Amino acid sequence: MSNIIVYTTPTCGFCHMVKQYLGSKNIDFETKDITSDAAAYDEVLEKSDQLGVPVLDIDGTIIVGFDRNRIDLTLRDKKLM
Repeated sequence: MSNIIVYTTPTCGFCHMVKQYLGSKNIDFETKDITSDAAAYDEVLEKSDQLGVPVLDIDGTIIVGFDRNRIDLTLRDKKLM
């Protein structure tokens, strides 16, 4: 199981950017589509108090949006990069 979950929707441009960014760094992650997975919908709402995507759960640290600096800092802090 991955330490990183990316909550997405199929039409979210920033979600695609986040997934490409993580992939370019060879970072493994799990994707959950909140439009087709009711449990993921509930999870992201509980974790972030909102339904805007992308939402990343990096080993318990929640990041809303495509914030490269925060993503990189969190990956380094969690020793995932």
